[in-house]
Amino acid sequence: MPISSELLEILVCPETKQPVRPAPEDLLHRVNAEISAGSLRNRGGEKLAGPLTEGLLREDGRILYAVEDGIPVMLIEESIELDA
Repeated sequence: MPISSELLEILVCPETKQPVRPAPEDLLHRVNAEISAGSLRNRGGEKLAGPLTEGLLREDGRILYAVEDGIPVMLIEESIELDA
């Protein structure tokens, strides 16, 4: 279930306060490939267990926040740092 535009307008990265936007499908595919390979960890150091169906990308493109069952997980330690 996509996140409503009203919610997207108020959501920001808790670390930098930058806006977030829905992650593009190609990014989710790339991240899911790394999750399947067991090579991706969140910023808290934990391996990610399952594929992402949705995510929110920080404006600068460096951090991805998972969306689980339509609920954004906006915790710094749960976020995923992306290669620049």
